[in-house]
Amino acid sequence: MSRETAPWGLLHASLWRHAEFRQGARDMGAVTPGVLAWGLVTGVAMVKAGLPLPIALLMSLTAFAASAQLAALPLMLAGAPLWVVWVTALCVNLRFVIFSAQMRLHMMSLPLRWRLVAGYLTADITYVMMMQRHGASPPAGPENPAPLAYFAGLVSVNWAAWNVASLVGVLFAGTIPTQWGLGFAGTLALVGLLVSLTNDRATALSAGIAGTAAVAAFSLPFKLNMIVAVASAVACGLLLDQLMATQRKAAASDVSGGA
Repeated sequence: MSRETAPWGLLHASLWRHAEFRQGARDMGAVTPGVLAWGLVTGVAMVKAGLPLPIALLMSLTAFAASAQLAALPLMLAGAPLWVVWVTALCVNLRFVIFSAQMRLHMMSLPLRWRLVAGYLTADITYVMMMQRHGASPPAGPENPAPLAYFAGLVSVNWAAWNVASLVGVLFAGTIPTQWGLGFAGTLALVGLLVSLTNDRATALSAGIAGTAAVAAFSLPFKLNMIVAVASAVACGLLLDQLMATQRKAAASDVSGGA
């Protein structure tokens, strides 16, 4: 089946030919150095921690989850029960439940198999960039392909860059010093996006509460402090939205009453 007649999905020609696909690829390209550094460090860490090369290669190509990989790796090497490894990875990735809830508006037009693919391809950085550009856009669909075209551009570049860098790290781990601290480049990329998103007081307050909650809950097991931070930010954002909606209603009531 050709792309012209392919059913609606992330490989549909209307997405790959759309100007938003190219825009997404360009936007992700701007932060690709951080992604490359992060992937490289993850690949190196897997091998230098003692993971057999075939397992490291398999994990690099299939997991596509740096935080979960690095959290599960020491447990695997220590011989921890499988359920502990799974629970740890699950807790680290619980933030994606919130991410997917916010991206649902644009993903529900896709068949189930493509929604699963989109979930696999979504990363922190692609979620942030997607919501920054199309968070307030009308729902995506065949008649409005722009949001999904942008998403496809983001994830295609991100997935390719991550896996190339991770594989290089796995294959050349013996020649890449861990003292380089390349992983910090990935963090800087996310910090840069965070700063660009804090364009009002409500967002800045939510981000500040999330950071405070993450530090305060740092001692929790399974990296649950990340979940506490995300939940705190979401709760703060919802509360502020409710307060502002109440204030707008009160102001509108005062105006109508004065008239």
